[in-house]
Formats: sequence, C-alpha cells, structure tokens
Amino acid sequence: MAYKTEELFEQAKKSAIGNNLIFIEEIVSFLPCHKSTFYEHFPENSDQYNELRRIIDDNKVSMKAKMRSKWYESDNATLQLALYRLTSSNDEHKKLNQNYTDITSKNEKIDNKFEIEILTNQNEVSPEETN
Repeated sequence: MAYKTEELFEQAKKSAIGNNLIFIEEIVSFLPCHKSTFYEHFPENSDQYNELRRIIDDNKVSMKAKMRSKWYESDNATLQLALYRLTSSNDEHKKLNQNYTDITSKNEKIDNKFEIEILTNQNEVSPEETN
C-alpha cells in the first residue's frame, strides 16, 4: 500500500502529542504502516524525524515534571520512583539506582598500549641441531 508522507507525518504528530508518547516505536504502533515503511518515509536525521523526536522530548520533560510533583505530594513514592526511572536519562538513572558500577575503566582514560615480553629458553635445542 502506498502511503503519503505528509499524511503519515500528520498522523504521527497527532498520535505523539495526543497520547503523550515517549518512544518512536510507540508512534509507529499508532500508524497504519510497518516500522520499515515508517523509516523509509522518515529516515533518521530528516527534518520530519527530528520534529517527532522533539515532540517525544517535550512529552518526556512534561511527564517528568508531573511525576516529580506527584512524588513529592504522594505518600507512596515507590510507584512514582519506578515511573520516573522509565523516563529518566542515563545520568538520572545512575543516580536513582545508587549502585551504578563502571566496570570498564574506573572513570579513567583507557590506554590501549601494552607491552609483551617474550622470554626464550636459551638452553633450548634448535631444530637444526637435532638432525
């Protein structure tokens, strides 16, 4: 089925705004097309794709503000904290978990240089000597 890019784009924007969507995959699920068709019409870094990303980012910011407000007003912070984790940035998620461990470099620059020392046994008999 042939889809008109402008019609898909308007439907995508309407779905993202009207349903407070926070993932591209959610937008795709509201459209009458397959994910691959979506990316054919809206390749990453295209103006329309970037507009959808901006809408998603606006939705996330709005959602975080509302959750923070409810968290402070609620007696049950556990549910609000769980929802906050779902929409948090990587840095926020690390701070919320309080047990993030960097297992790669201890926050230091990784030096890819290394030395190999080859030790040889000087008492070894060479193959020529055995014949």
